[in-house]
Amino acid sequence: MIIDYSLREIGMNPILFVVIFALCILAGMFLFLEWGRYIGLRQKAKDREGGREGLGAVEGAIFGLLGLMIAFTFSGAAARFDTRRQLIVEEANAIGTAYLRIDLLPPGAQSGLRESFRQYVDARLAVYRALPDIAVAKAELAKATALQGEIWKQAVTACQQVSSPATMTLVLSALNEMIDITTTRTVALRTHPPPIVFGMLVGLALAGSMLAGYGMSSGKSRSWLHILGFTAMMAITLYVIFDLEYPRFGFIRIDAFDQVLIEVRNTMK
Repeated sequence: MIIDYSLREIGMNPILFVVIFALCILAGMFLFLEWGRYIGLRQKAKDREGGREGLGAVEGAIFGLLGLMIAFTFSGAAARFDTRRQLIVEEANAIGTAYLRIDLLPPGAQSGLRESFRQYVDARLAVYRALPDIAVAKAELAKATALQGEIWKQAVTACQQVSSPATMTLVLSALNEMIDITTTRTVALRTHPPPIVFGMLVGLALAGSMLAGYGMSSGKSRSWLHILGFTAMMAITLYVIFDLEYPRFGFIRIDAFDQVLIEVRNTMK
């Protein structure tokens, strides 16, 4: 599954989209469960004695694979969520260090560099605030990239005025780290499992629902507690996995950790 961050461009609120997505999963599982129950009732009418013989191994294999896929995707999504959160802290530290090392440069060059830094941090914050509007985010990213080049040129010119290898190393190495972390964060934002993994996860959930419905066909009436409990818990679990995987899209948000960058920006007086 590929989530398009440009939903706002076609007039759909991202929160509304994820709610609809979760409801579609819930409805799909409920329909497959009912379909499985219908198949089970028909099979029971044809073969009252041995209709379920040998099915336990098949059901165990399907549900075991479903559990494995849920564990795999949930663990991966949680790990990537933590990585993206950590990268925000690393970028804030890199920017703060580079900003402090401006003090090593000639006084005449410091004012312009500090103003460029303020504009740069504002642009970096705007990139992630714009998501999931990908068009605006790309524009802000291009602005931040242009400011990186400007800051680098200003710093190189100022270091040449100092003529100190130690100063040049300290300032430019800090700037290099500040620039590199932006690429790392961009790649981390785009890193997701192949779409076929999510497709397989949803497919297994639907297959599991059908098998659960088939198993429930042995009862005389529907057990709504089990039906609603099974479909709701599975749908919620799948939703949490997808929401963790795209933490700037739904209800699980990583935006709160941008406060670290905001605090760094506030120190740039």
